[in-house]
Order: sequence, then structure tokens, then C-alpha cells
Amino acid sequence: MKYKIYHSQRFKKELTKFDKKFQDRVDKIEDELVENPYSGKPLGVKWFREKRYENYRIYYLIYDDLESVFMAGISDKKDQQKVINTIKLLLELFRKELESLIDKNKFT
Repeated sequence: MKYKIYHSQRFKKELTKFDKKFQDRVDKIEDELVENPYSGKPLGVKWFREKRYENYRIYYLIYDDLESVFMAGISDKKDQQKVINTIKLLLELFRKELESLIDKNKFT
């Protein structure tokens, strides 16, 4: 089963701050997650994970019931715990945002 990749508004905004090399690396990570969404390091639960690239962490949520991976945030090591805690606080909002994106894609 292949998963679809979606970006949160927060993730899109953060990603634009990085250079092309970093953005290309994120594309490769996403290509890997389509086939194997559980390839990253788990963050306390099976469905919340991170992938590392250089000094940065890329955070994502896995929704098996929606066959989707939701790219949720990016941080450096210094802000890692703050971003993880923020994502955990916003889980319900992230799910609603993802469901909205999926609904929009059904009609495009």
C-alpha cells in the first residue's frame, strides 16, 4: 500500500525558509515515506516520527486509516522538544487539516 504525503500549513511555511538542497532532501524523504511511512525514528508512539537530515529534524504523523503521511514540522536540535510538544498539542487540528486537504484532492 502506498501512502499519500500532505504538508501542514506550518510545514509549508517552514520549508520555504530552507535552500534548494534541503528541500530536495525533504522530497527524497517523502518519496521513501510513500513506500514505508514507518522508516523514521518513533517519538513515543508508532504514528509520530522524525527523520534527521544534517542538524535538522523533520516531523511527521502517520494516519493508517487515511493512508496518509502528514508532514507536521521542522526543527534544529535546539528547538526539538518545543516543536515535538507543539505538534502533540495540535494533533486534533492537524487531523482536521489533513482531512480537509484529502477532501479538496477528491475534487481536483
